Amino acid sequence: MHEPTHLNNEIRDMLMDCGLFDQLQPVDFQHAAGYFGITTLGAGEAIFAEGDAGTFMCIIHYGVVSVRKTDSEQRQVEIATLRKGRAFGEMAVLDGERRSASCVAASNCQLLSLGKDSLEKMINDAPKIAAKIIRALAVALSRRLRMQDGQRLSQV
Repeated sequence: MHEPTHLNNEIRDMLMDCGLFDQLQPVDFQHAAGYFGITTLGAGEAIFAEGDAGTFMCIIHYGVVSVRKTDSEQRQVEIATLRKGRAFGEMAVLDGERRSASCVAASNCQLLSLGKDSLEKMINDAPKIAAKIIRALAVALSRRLRMQDGQRLSQV
C-alpha cells in the first residue's frame, strides 16, 4: 500500500535531493516515493551486519554512516565513511548475496530505505521507473569500482 501523501511528498523531495537519480522525471520521483521508507537512527545504532541477508538498501538523507569489515583477528575495522546522498546496501539487494560489510550510524542519521520486496513490486508495477532506479544504482556502483581500481593502480 502507498503511504499517506504528505509522507510521499517528503520522500519524493528527499529522492530528488540525493542526486543519485538525475535520469528520473519529476513524475517518476512522485511514483517511486511510494516504494521507499524513511528511517531515523541515533549515533551508534547498527543498520545491518556483515553476513546478514540483504533485504533492503539505503540512501543517506543526512548524517554519517560508518562501513566496517571484520579483519582476520575478528576486529571491526572502518573501511569507509559515507555522507549525504550516498547509497549503500544496494549490492546485496541487487545480487541476492549476503552483506559484505557492517554499517553503523556514526551520527544521527535519516535514511531512505528501499526493501528488496518493494523493489520487486516496483519492477512489476512500474518497470520503466524501476529500470531508471536500478540503472542509477549500477552507475553509482560502477563509479565506485572505477575509483577503487584507480586507487589500487596508484598504489602499485
